[in-house]
Amino acid sequence: MSHDSGKPGKSAGHTVANVAITHPDRVLYSEQRITKADVARYYEALAPWILPHLKERPLSLLRCPEGLKGECFFQKHPDTHFANEVPRVAIPEKQGGRSDYVYIGSATDLVWLVQFGVLEFHPWGCRIDDLERPDTLVFDLDPGPRLSWRVIAKTAKSLRERLATLGLNSFLQATGGKGLHLIVPVRPELNWEQAKGFAQAISRAHASDDPGNLTTNMSQTKRKGKVFIDYLRNSRGSTSIARYSTRANDGATVATPLRWDELNARATANRYTVNNVRRRLSALRADPWEGYEEARRPITRKMLKQLKLE
Repeated sequence: MSHDSGKPGKSAGHTVANVAITHPDRVLYSEQRITKADVARYYEALAPWILPHLKERPLSLLRCPEGLKGECFFQKHPDTHFANEVPRVAIPEKQGGRSDYVYIGSATDLVWLVQFGVLEFHPWGCRIDDLERPDTLVFDLDPGPRLSWRVIAKTAKSLRERLATLGLNSFLQATGGKGLHLIVPVRPELNWEQAKGFAQAISRAHASDDPGNLTTNMSQTKRKGKVFIDYLRNSRGSTSIARYSTRANDGATVATPLRWDELNARATANRYTVNNVRRRLSALRADPWEGYEEARRPITRKMLKQLKLE
């Protein structure tokens, strides 16, 4: 199947954020009749909400150049034909050498990537100017099939309390899929292995408190009927879905930050979509993640001792 190169050509004629969108009427989400131009305008409109959490972070990208009806694929490293207008950073690889990753600095960069068929943005937990020290911890609560929302919500609330007893602030995100993410802003002082070990210790302690409903075991059989607490997103090179990123699914859902008081029996992980999230944001009195940067804390020796890591 041929993929749209993203290069402006004869079919250009629709400009969003100073980017000429080719095939603007191409339907990316068929059920909602959402076009490529619609998605480009979505990212232009939401850039002020997206950029604070996405700017200048290495990215992995899910591309669906023909829309959901075509092939979708992850792309970590840009080739010579991909979005040359978007900045890149060369990152040392474990096996030696360096590889390029794209990152975003502006709304125009966001729209350029949409022009090249990107539907999902997955950032690293660090910034490009401090690649070996993460400033974000992610706890991904991934529920097994048919698990009740009550269990997922209860897990999120109790994990928030555990993090708070350590002195850490967590922010809630509906993934646009089945689960929830707890995002913890930290000062970039630990290296990746230390940060992953810290997140692992918290996750295992939490799962051991409720082994009937929670697990940190990746095995599909061990995860059946439970919430899998995935701490591996805190590994070097691992990523998680970006705030307000579109998702490549039939519902045209969006990963959406929530206030903690919104986590109730009526909440879901996939309520917000390309079509309704702007209405939500226009009705808000404040950012659901207000005070995010001020909430950033160091991971201290006291915390490590509490988790028996010191």
